[in-house]
Amino acid sequence: MLSEWLSRVGSSIPRGFSRHYILTILKDQPMTGKEIIDKAALQSEGRWRPSPGLIYPLLGRLVEEGLIEERKEDGRYSLTKKGLVITSDLESFGNIFQKQLDVVMRVGSLGKFVTMDLLERVATIGSALSSNLDRMTAEEREKYREFLVNELKKLDEQEKNGTGKEKVSVE
Repeated sequence: MLSEWLSRVGSSIPRGFSRHYILTILKDQPMTGKEIIDKAALQSEGRWRPSPGLIYPLLGRLVEEGLIEERKEDGRYSLTKKGLVITSDLESFGNIFQKQLDVVMRVGSLGKFVTMDLLERVATIGSALSSNLDRMTAEEREKYREFLVNELKKLDEQEKNGTGKEKVSVE
């Protein structure tokens, strides 16, 4: 599964992946930092070779967090009980996420209709809020104003980055 994932993303390793990767492979067996680097390169068929500057500080942080420990006899790192629990939780989350992603991929364009439905509901809620402005406290009106301004800024930013369709001005 790892090599399939790496073939899709190439060299862009997402933030947090290295941490997850280390915990996952240490679940199978204790390893040194060099063995972790070598295994990553082997599993990715050379597409990803984490540097010692990434791996060793990360191993240090995982030790500080109590997720792994360094064995004195051979310098290998192994999971602690806490690390094993975290790794199991990550695997469960990954399985849930994968199932949800599979559903989204099967549904396809239905996502557009769900989005349109949600937009319609948000517009209805917005209209209800706007029509009750006179009943809101000053604090509630300010929260509503901040929310609307922030959302308009997001739209402007998307337009600036070329990801939006129309420009909405915040003045």
